[in-house]
Amino acid sequence: MPVTLEEEIFGLAVNPYTKAPEMVRRYTLTNSNQMSVSVLTLGAIIQSVRMPDAFQKVDDVCLGFDDIASYISTRAAYFGGTLGRVANRVANGEFMIGDKKIEVTKNFQNTFQLHGGFIGFDSVIWEVVRKSEDRLTFRHVSPDGDEGYPGKLTTLIHYWLDNQNRFGVIFEASTDKPTAVNLSNHAYFNLAGHAAGPKALAEHTVEIISEKIIDTDEAQIPTGKFLPVDDTVFDLRLPVLMGDRLKQFEDRPIKGYDNCFVVNSDPDVKGINMVAKVLHPPSGRALLIWTNQPGVQFYTANNLPDESRGDNPVIGKGCTHYVKHGSFCLETEKYPDSMNHPEFPSVFLSPGEKYVHEVVYEFRVEESWKCCCDTKNINK
Repeated sequence: MPVTLEEEIFGLAVNPYTKAPEMVRRYTLTNSNQMSVSVLTLGAIIQSVRMPDAFQKVDDVCLGFDDIASYISTRAAYFGGTLGRVANRVANGEFMIGDKKIEVTKNFQNTFQLHGGFIGFDSVIWEVVRKSEDRLTFRHVSPDGDEGYPGKLTTLIHYWLDNQNRFGVIFEASTDKPTAVNLSNHAYFNLAGHAAGPKALAEHTVEIISEKIIDTDEAQIPTGKFLPVDDTVFDLRLPVLMGDRLKQFEDRPIKGYDNCFVVNSDPDVKGINMVAKVLHPPSGRALLIWTNQPGVQFYTANNLPDESRGDNPVIGKGCTHYVKHGSFCLETEKYPDSMNHPEFPSVFLSPGEKYVHEVVYEFRVEESWKCCCDTKNINK
């Protein structure tokens, strides 16, 4: 049975550029294995990922909302949103291109830029430029000077799904002036189900094929150094139980993972490679992350409300509670603040060049843990 594509109206949202209301549509790709992925034209958001478990129970494993208003009111958490022009942090909201100083907006406590600024790619309404049974393409044109970035940037996002339960995202961008680009997506997952919360997240095992993380200061701005993971809580080269590891953050300033792991660091390994695997043994659901990017930001929802301390939860799909340590993100990207660190992989893009970022979310159902640490390529 081929993959199918369904289109429906999701709601109305205000275009942040024109201030006029526009229709937001939801597109759902469904394969022959009862797996489906829904994306929105608002923010090119990944709104839902439904799949069966080892007992054929289908559940949504991606956190999100049933209405536009909830996405707007929780924008600071970037649920499922596309991050751009530059994901993660830009120190002091400035960098140099040649001998010219570029000043971008500072949307985080007026100290630095986070995830693209006040109107990032998660807030705009994307245009649909291609539809087929198994693939969908969105486009957004960011004008010259948008959030302080030079150049008109044309971005395409291709979403695809196959019958091997692989959900692929390809980011492409081109510019008419030298600029900086580092796109990503901020989907939150819980493989026990989007509503399963911290108890189920603690049952997950996580593996990230990385020997180093990016060192950061107290504001999570990179220092330019790389920290070896040996003998630290960041050594995830073999599967570890997430609940056990999160307990080790109780005495740390940041109460969980929010770190960029260095992946794909072997210069002899090219293409799209597996960099991370998360497994929920009780359900058998597993998620493998394949990418061509040099970094993956692993985040354990540390900044969501803490119900145990009396915080009001975020109310998600089906009136469920989204709280601290109830989900995880694996954001493939180049390193944070790379424009201010020449030793990092470059995020600069010039006219005539094409930015291409590929990530594949491979969902599996497994009866037992099977370590998958090879570096074979995956193609679509």
